[in-house]
Amino acid sequence: MEDNNFLGKEKINKLLFKFSLPCILSLLISSLYNVVDQIFIGNSDLGYLGNTATTIVYPITIITVAFAWCLGDGSAAYLSLSQGRGDDKNAHIAIGNSILITFIISIIMLVLGFIFEDNLLYLFGASQNSIGLARDYYRIILSAIPIYMLANSMNAVIRADGSPKFSMLSTASGAITNIILDPIFIFQFKWGIKGAAYATIIGQIVSLIVTIIYYMKTKTFKLKKESFKLNYNIFKNTVKLGVSTFITQISIVIISLVCNIMLARYGAVSKYKEDIPIAVIGITMKVFSIVINIIVGIILGAQPILGYNFGAKNYKRVKETWKKVTIITIIIGIISTIIFEIWPEAIISIFGTNNDLYMEFAVKTFRIFLMLITFTCLIKMNSIFLQSVGEPLKSTVVSLARDIILFVPLVIILPKLMGINGILISAPIADFFGITITMILVYNFFRKLKLDKDVKTESISLLDSRKGVIITIARTHGSCGKRIGKLVASKLNIPYYDKDLAALAASESGLDKEFISSLDESKNPLYDLYLTTSPAKYAIKAQEKVIKMIASRGSCVIVGRASSYVLKDNPNLIKIFIYAPLEYRIEKVCEMYHDSYDESVKNIKKSDKNRSLYYEMISGEKWDNLENYDLCIDSSIGVEKTVKIICDYIKDRE
Repeated sequence: MEDNNFLGKEKINKLLFKFSLPCILSLLISSLYNVVDQIFIGNSDLGYLGNTATTIVYPITIITVAFAWCLGDGSAAYLSLSQGRGDDKNAHIAIGNSILITFIISIIMLVLGFIFEDNLLYLFGASQNSIGLARDYYRIILSAIPIYMLANSMNAVIRADGSPKFSMLSTASGAITNIILDPIFIFQFKWGIKGAAYATIIGQIVSLIVTIIYYMKTKTFKLKKESFKLNYNIFKNTVKLGVSTFITQISIVIISLVCNIMLARYGAVSKYKEDIPIAVIGITMKVFSIVINIIVGIILGAQPILGYNFGAKNYKRVKETWKKVTIITIIIGIISTIIFEIWPEAIISIFGTNNDLYMEFAVKTFRIFLMLITFTCLIKMNSIFLQSVGEPLKSTVVSLARDIILFVPLVIILPKLMGINGILISAPIADFFGITITMILVYNFFRKLKLDKDVKTESISLLDSRKGVIITIARTHGSCGKRIGKLVASKLNIPYYDKDLAALAASESGLDKEFISSLDESKNPLYDLYLTTSPAKYAIKAQEKVIKMIASRGSCVIVGRASSYVLKDNPNLIKIFIYAPLEYRIEKVCEMYHDSYDESVKNIKKSDKNRSLYYEMISGEKWDNLENYDLCIDSSIGVEKTVKIICDYIKDRE
């Protein structure tokens, strides 16, 4: 495991600059794809109708990105976990499966996209004036969907493979190609909106080619023929790791869909008609995304700082980092607000001047729709902050509250009272109530932390041992696995490790013992997503390093912590699974913890579920698959008999 202690000691400003700058640059480069076409189209003969067409098609491309990023980010996260545990057997399968499924989904979307072409375009706001241009742009963009999805999905893995600069190069090469070709195709060749579409897909082809070149010489994995053979368990875990990205992207689709529908409906009965509002809102959202991407880049850069220090229970540093990022976010938000309120014409003119009605609505949109962009920035920043400190549920609430719970209903309701202006005012109202919800959740989070806690790591040494077998014990809750493990270690006169693992991992990593100890017993309602957060990842890596260190010293008994998988390549490993009938376990839990019958049932189910999720997250395999173990015993025969069977089995193996 990489030494991350510097994250708890180095100056926060220095760390933020180091980690955030590459994130910001990467996100800004990716934003160019969404902005460049609209700039050149708006300044061509196509005018605002051309921008209307691209705005109509934009949500459809976001749907494809949602699937691509879900699988790409999921396989990248799986690769990161594999690197931490030294596993080079399953990572390539996760990546190969993701590429395969991405391609299959892209073909399905390609076919469905052409079958339901007009249905989708009209659904997303096309009018009789814009449908022709929308079709021209849509058909070309749709034909390259497999290329676009593969480039986006595969690019995420490059970052996880330790090559963020190459990942940026892949994205930048496509964006630069698009920028160069747009004026040539649109103005010189006079291909109009088709030229913009061709420039975009050629840029995507360049990005994919650069990505494929990297895949020919990767650092930590190598794709093989068997990489593309579908493995359900590994693929399922990959999807889990990328689901938060999918939810975020789909929320953008929902917002765009509802917004375009309402703009078309209420724009048609206004003096602006349906095409001007859709064109303007498209430009507004693209400009808005540039500001948001800067904020997202900053907080993504802060993730390792927040995750490590939260795991170390160095809460003062967590709060200090949050304060610094919050101040930066507010400054950027205020500057953006001033520009959008005082000089909206200057921004709008970059995308073409068109006519007086267009400019009138555009100025109104920038001043009203983006009125509280500072609040929007703070909402997005705090959503990622909460994810970074192991609060996926709160993060999801913050993420969805502003966009789905507040904005979408407001966009549907307010136009009935205020006409098209109701759509514009929906954004600042959603921002106001969204930031209220966000700050309540963030305040409650900090209120529960003991900010005056001193950072302490317990000093503990590995126990002496001798050469021999390494015994790992996985157990269902209430099957007396710990007690059995202790007795086995005592009879064999070898070290026993259970909770000591947490103290050792804390000593090695600088993380907090209690935090590591509670990792596989967390009561987090989104436990599977919690395991993907930065604090949990640091704790998992720390534990795995210590488990390997313990095993390297000689014979011992290790209980839990997916140790059977972590040590799977150790030639002296004996993997044992302890289980028992439910009624027996309920009786033991009542006896040991003095729980009621109902509480025992609930705790058994919860504990077994968490152990299963933890094991699957670490290994990609089923925790209770008895084929994964050398010896499986029903402990209801009695603790002493179980211990004797294990000791006899070990003697036979030795």
